[in-house]
Amino acid sequence: MEKFIDREQEIQFLNDEYNRRDSSLVILYGRRRVGKTELSTAFMKGKNAFYFLVTEESELQNRNAFKEAVAEFCDNDLLKNAKVDKWEVLFKTLLDKITDEKLILVIDEFQYLGKSNLAFPSIFQKIWDTILKDKNIMVILCGSLISMMESQTLNYTSPLYGRRTGQIKLKQIPFSYYQEFFPQKNRKELIEYYAVTGGVPKYIELFYDSEDIYLAIDKNILSKQSFLYDEPNFLLQREVTEVGSYFSVIKAIAAGNQKLSKIAGILELKQTGLTKYLKTLIDLDILERKVPITEENPEKSKRGLYKIKDNFILFWFKFVYPNLSFIESGNKELAMKKIKASLIDGHISYVYEDICIEKMWKLNVEEKWNFTFDRVGRWWNNDTEIDIVAFDNDGVDIIFGECKYWEGKVGVNVLHVLEQKSKSVEWKKETRKEHFILFAINGFTEELMELAKTRGDVVLCE
Repeated sequence: MEKFIDREQEIQFLNDEYNRRDSSLVILYGRRRVGKTELSTAFMKGKNAFYFLVTEESELQNRNAFKEAVAEFCDNDLLKNAKVDKWEVLFKTLLDKITDEKLILVIDEFQYLGKSNLAFPSIFQKIWDTILKDKNIMVILCGSLISMMESQTLNYTSPLYGRRTGQIKLKQIPFSYYQEFFPQKNRKELIEYYAVTGGVPKYIELFYDSEDIYLAIDKNILSKQSFLYDEPNFLLQREVTEVGSYFSVIKAIAAGNQKLSKIAGILELKQTGLTKYLKTLIDLDILERKVPITEENPEKSKRGLYKIKDNFILFWFKFVYPNLSFIESGNKELAMKKIKASLIDGHISYVYEDICIEKMWKLNVEEKWNFTFDRVGRWWNNDTEIDIVAFDNDGVDIIFGECKYWEGKVGVNVLHVLEQKSKSVEWKKETRKEHFILFAINGFTEELMELAKTRGDVVLCE
């Protein structure tokens, strides 16, 4: 993409691996379009590097393509015209390009080799152990099918287990970097764009030229020609076999059914029958299981809720999937009408809470309070919800927060309601020191700002 933003830690890690005295083997994986290839090519720039993209063709086709690429890279006419039926020959030839400068070898979409030949991870393990390991080389194996990459390169049962010197699971870009993508947009617009694109570089790129969020959605998601129109289907098709079943689970959660019992009830399944779907979706970074932040044993908590992690997937299942019949029949303006009616209250306001939680960590580093917290998240019980609760388990300070993404200014009444709700939280109730923070997209009333000046326990954040 045109703009290479964020990823400083990943580039630093790759450079550290590159500067090792010994060889290195790095696994770089993450969902499609998250920027793995861009990261690799940015890192390779100006270095002695060889890049090869594996296709979904047979192993033979890929080996022949690899042979051509190696012959070109090594300027080896003999290899160009030779018939090669062993990978080892090609990797040995590549070593001719190793000088005092370390060679970087990037194999992108590595998992397709293991898909076309289940024995390929074993073949590559032998190549690593006998040909590459003791040479001045850095190998990066990239892949976008998370489950396959984990089984072929990271799992204990993989022949490559224990060979890697490091791994990067590339995640979406945090909201705090959006201003760099869209320098002309104000904070409200940035939140809208993040709520739909969810930090995926390829999606962000599509939204660069749009004047507002609705035009961007119309052009890049509701248009049947856009790849985002069918993106969730495409993502899941490559990872799972029963796409329809997974769609049903995600749709139920997107509609607000986050408890295991509720999801099971809607789908008319036993709770035990749901487990494999939920686990797979968590492994794919699409879902996460959340518990109230004060729970001491999250795994055993009965208050667990399943939440869609990915903003774009959440948006698609809330607004596109239920309206496919309108779009398919050429009436996408009806779908757009529904989106305009509930995008802010039904979607962006929830994403805003995540942005505020991200901001809390920043305020923590900036020492906004005279203590630092080590836990922050949402809290709820059967009848009360609090957007933000943050505390240090070893201390007595606790912060309660509310996030308001609405048209008007936030007033004193919101603070009073938050103070009331905080009484439902049992954490160190007798000894704790309470603090409050309010986030508001459109600011605060004069009355609340004056009150905050007189109270050391209230922080206002726009």
